[in-house]
Amino acid sequence: MKRILPLAFVLALSAPTFAQTVDDQGAKQLSDNLARYFGKQAFDKGVLKVSVEGNAYKIALDVKALVNAVPEQKLLKFDMAPYALMVKPRSDGSWDVSSNFSQGASFEFDGPEGRQSMEFMVKDGKLTSVYDPALAAFTNATSSLAGMTITSREAKQQADVSTGAGTATVTATKAANGGVDFTATQKISNFVEMIKVDDPENGLNFPLTLKTPELSVDANGKGVRTKPLLDLLAFAVANEDEAKLKANQAELKSLMLAALPVWERIDGNYGFKDFEVDSPVGTFGAAQFSTAFGMDGVSQNGKVNYTIKASGLKIPHQTLPEWTVPLLPTDIDLNFGGANIDLDTMAKKAIEAFDLNKNPPLSDEFGKALVADFKAKNPKVLIAHSTVKNGNIEVALEGEMTFPGEKPDATVTIDVAGYDKIVDALKEGAKSDEQMAQAFPFALAVKGFGKMLPDGRLEWMINTKADGSVTVNGAMLKGPDAPQDDSAGQDNNAGQDNNSGDDGANGTDNSTGGDDSGSGDNGGGDNGGAGAKLQP
Repeated sequence: MKRILPLAFVLALSAPTFAQTVDDQGAKQLSDNLARYFGKQAFDKGVLKVSVEGNAYKIALDVKALVNAVPEQKLLKFDMAPYALMVKPRSDGSWDVSSNFSQGASFEFDGPEGRQSMEFMVKDGKLTSVYDPALAAFTNATSSLAGMTITSREAKQQADVSTGAGTATVTATKAANGGVDFTATQKISNFVEMIKVDDPENGLNFPLTLKTPELSVDANGKGVRTKPLLDLLAFAVANEDEAKLKANQAELKSLMLAALPVWERIDGNYGFKDFEVDSPVGTFGAAQFSTAFGMDGVSQNGKVNYTIKASGLKIPHQTLPEWTVPLLPTDIDLNFGGANIDLDTMAKKAIEAFDLNKNPPLSDEFGKALVADFKAKNPKVLIAHSTVKNGNIEVALEGEMTFPGEKPDATVTIDVAGYDKIVDALKEGAKSDEQMAQAFPFALAVKGFGKMLPDGRLEWMINTKADGSVTVNGAMLKGPDAPQDDSAGQDNNAGQDNNSGDDGANGTDNSTGGDDSGSGDNGGGDNGGAGAKLQP
């Protein structure tokens, strides 16, 4: 279904505007237009078929015919009814698109570890939507299903997935700077996935059950270049022959440039309510769990963001030492990503330079120069304000990393509330655990490097330089690496002035209290307030 339904949507996306009359001539014109994007063979082999049905056109996708047209798949069994879309022209030039996608399918094939099979069933699936050819997008769409089941069988693993009712909506409008802005939402109830692994060779034999009463998906995009992307698809179909593709590569370059930046921004979020994982060692869970992703399109200063959040975490204690319980997190909020990502320059230079008549189309020298240009723009790996909590313990961190040379240059600031409780837990663990007995003195030493903040938190600002030096709150823990050659020695000499720790290896630019921390004796009353940087 992950492949079939999107394909069916693309079929609708590629439909042109016709007169309102629905007849055989219009069906032929629609077939010819679809062949632009999927090839004439799709119709010759019965994979796609357009017919008149009442006052609408029926676009049928026969997946079974598609499988038979690709014999190297070597499926032992395949059974699936054709999937159909009903499309009807509207007076304003847009199209009504609807479907009953209630469907069932099963197939078997020989995999590397024996026979594999899958079955799925969608109950009472319905789609209603309006498609605008001028935008090459659905201006609105709603779908629903009563439930879904998926069964997968392999030699060493089997999985059973079921869901309750689900709904989805999509809306789209013309973007101010070209392309399409869209929003999409989806909700599925009573999601359950049961997995059983039986692998004697590796000593694995256990069941897992993942379940949530509500799974939600939210996404939005700005400036998605729908029409140029369809033009690229049509070009690919029209130039399947290698010689023809090489001869028309100037057109290909033009179409690729027209599709940039592909989109301005895409953001999405998966959310799980009362999420649980039942395992042989107990039940893991979270009252709320979500993952989010966001990415700029091809731009000169792009950003990418990832977020993982969980509240009300449950971790089974059965297999853990009792002293670890106070340290188990109950809430996490992790945020990381990248910035200063110049994909625009790379993409345009690569499109301009590639030559399909050469092997490879881009030389190794060009590739190395492109990477060097990318690094010269100083891309960053970012840790945005992130926290891990448990009761009175909270660990917060943020920082960034760049790559001025072969080694990274990084600054990370860590704040901890309740550090004494961490020490107490390690002290308790040291009574019965030899490794904890060794770690306990280290935890005390780490505390000595911390800077006490006005609210009682401890803070460590850690700087690692490309020359290999490391400072904590301005105190030099490790000097620059020994020079490897003359040029490396010149680079490292600049770092030698920091051995005194007076300026925190340039850390004073990143912390309001860094220049008060040079001695490393910060466990006392120096309340310079460096932690303000970490306020969310």
